[in-house]
Amino acid sequence: MTSGKTRDSAMDAQPGQDDAPASESFLGERIRGLRKRQGLTLAELARQSHLSVGYISQLERDLSRPSVDTLLKIGRCLGVNIQWFFSTRMEVASADAGYVVRKDSRQNIHYDDGIHDQLLTPSPSGQIEMVHSRFPPGAYNRTSYTHEGEEVGFVLTGSFELWVGERHFRLQAGDSFRFASQEPHRYGNPGEVDAVVIWVITPPTY
Repeated sequence: MTSGKTRDSAMDAQPGQDDAPASESFLGERIRGLRKRQGLTLAELARQSHLSVGYISQLERDLSRPSVDTLLKIGRCLGVNIQWFFSTRMEVASADAGYVVRKDSRQNIHYDDGIHDQLLTPSPSGQIEMVHSRFPPGAYNRTSYTHEGEEVGFVLTGSFELWVGERHFRLQAGDSFRFASQEPHRYGNPGEVDAVVIWVITPPTY
């Protein structure tokens, strides 16, 4: 994947047994709704994000899924971070709101290559957020990106490959890591089984 015009594939995620039930995708609905509320045309958003009009149109119709880098670009143009795009159609009990996230009501984002993120902290989550990420075999976020904050991670299952700046790490289940989010970073699953990583990010700028 290169900078500038970005193409992403629309691949189905494969949730594991410890994932919450996946709801239908409506990421496109959220992108389109926020774009229109801000009075931006597809062409204006495409120009600001350095993506093509056709590609953004596919995202808005849920015909393609974005990479993390692509969604960060769109979010920055629309004045939100990635947390804003997490969503679920499951209702949250009033007693849980702001305090508890039940397994079957986790908010989701499905990315290209089948990468599946679930928000484990209530939204909005104050100064910290926790994310459950599942990477199918061979799934990579191939473009380095940056954002404000600091993050730590724990490899729950599988193998995980991480680049932070010029550093490269090969991690296994039970390993953990930390880095400043301002450093360019990318990652993926080099193994033959799903990798699951638990991330904690502060402040929630992802």
